[in-house]
Amino acid sequence: MAGILIIAHAPLASALRECAAHVYCGQPQRLEAIDVMPDAEPAAVLAEARRRLAEVSEDNGALVLTDIFGATPANIAARLAEPGRVKVLAGVNLPMLVRAICYRTEKLDQLALKALAGGSQGVLQVGSTTVQNQIANHPDKYAAEGHQHHQ
Repeated sequence: MAGILIIAHAPLASALRECAAHVYCGQPQRLEAIDVMPDAEPAAVLAEARRRLAEVSEDNGALVLTDIFGATPANIAARLAEPGRVKVLAGVNLPMLVRAICYRTEKLDQLALKALAGGSQGVLQVGSTTVQNQIANHPDKYAAEGHQHHQ
């Protein structure tokens, strides 16, 4: 089972961990969070991240989830990447985290793909009816059937 470490701007990492505990009716094992404060020293956060990563890593490694590519938390997370052992994904959201937890027994490469898919598929426009949701999120398919998407 792959470990999961979330590194994000405070308080997002802890909030996502708490949301996972809510969804799963208890704290999932081998899930850690590091909230990066505005005045944090990157070297100190990196040291803490390495320590936590060692705690959560399992046979198939670990997945590190971070928020904004190019920002301090993601730059720290990127330093943890290790081919075959640690994958780092940016753009973390709750659907990505839930998917990662669901598939954490998969091989690391497959787990990363599942988590990325969960994150991107979890971002969509929601309408007031099922048909509106389907049309808004799959406009090409429904346009062929004569449906119109109105914003």
